[in-house]
Order: sequence, then C-alpha cells, then structure tokens
Amino acid sequence: QVQLVESGGGLVQAGGSLRLSCAASGSIVSIKTMGWYRQPPGKQREMVATITLSSSTAYADSVKGRFTISRDNAKNTVYLQMNRLKPEDTAAYYCNANVRSGWFESLKEYWGQGTQVTVSS
Repeated sequence: QVQLVESGGGLVQAGGSLRLSCAASGSIVSIKTMGWYRQPPGKQREMVATITLSSSTAYADSVKGRFTISRDNAKNTVYLQMNRLKPEDTAAYYCNANVRSGWFESLKEYWGQGTQVTVSS
C-alpha cells in the first residue's frame, strides 16, 4: 500500500505565493508520473501540473508561467511552487502518483487526501 501526504496549503492574498509538498511512502519500487490536480468549489477536478520520472513537465494553460512543478526522486516527493496567485486558484489541491510497488507489478494510481488553497482578493 502507498500513502500520499500533502502539506503547504493555506490562505494567501492575491499576488502571493505558496509551496505545496506531497510525500509518497509505503511499498514503492518506482514512481512514474506525479502530479497536482485541483477541484474548485462546485466544479470538476482538473489537472494543474504533471512531471514524469525524467522530469518532463506539463501545465494547465491557466497556471503556465506562474506555477512550477518539481520532484525529488530520492525522497519520493513532488512539489508545486505557486506564484502570483489569483482568487480563481482557490481550490482543494490533490497530489497524484502512478506507483510500481513490485518489480513485476503494474502501475497503480494513488491520490492524496487534498490540501485547501484559498486566495483572497
């Protein structure tokens, strides 16, 4: 079993910054892709940013140039640096990871419990 634990959410004024962290623990051989998703109130969950094992990244258009995703493979941790935050960035942010728990096992997807980010205007 694998657990993802997020931290770093909170309340910030528009224009401010926050850094989210997500640490994976448990039965882990490798983690292929890690990412951040968010779900604003009353809306569907959407992709924010993803990063592969080789550190190739992808971003939602709405956060390009403001958010940066990174990972530390030795710590099985993914980060999301969020700058120039806007009220529309307010959402619950979820960590996602595709994990291989055994050398002959297939990839399995895991989600964190979510951390709230609130941006005031």
